[in-house]
Amino acid sequence: MSTNSDLNAQSTTGADAVDTAIAKGLDLDGSPIPPKKLELYNSVMALEGNRQRSGVTNTMRSRIVRIGAKHLSQADLNQRLQDADFPPLKEKEIAFYYGGK
Repeated sequence: MSTNSDLNAQSTTGADAVDTAIAKGLDLDGSPIPPKKLELYNSVMALEGNRQRSGVTNTMRSRIVRIGAKHLSQADLNQRLQDADFPPLKEKEIAFYYGGK
């Protein structure tokens, strides 16, 4: 039997936690997301859903950089990108993700 804290921990971790919460209209702490915020989010996501994609590997690299920069040092992320045959970090990515650190 799960405890309430187990359910909360499961619902606030992992890649889909935010999407699941948004679909329910609830923040990760269980409070309701204001309707105007949900409406704006959903309208922008609908626009994004209609955008032509340039390729899966470009999207993969973008996600790796965006998320990896939160967890890895610049040198480590750059090396991992190169080891996986992705282009290394660009100057603008370094400035954006690591410039203030």
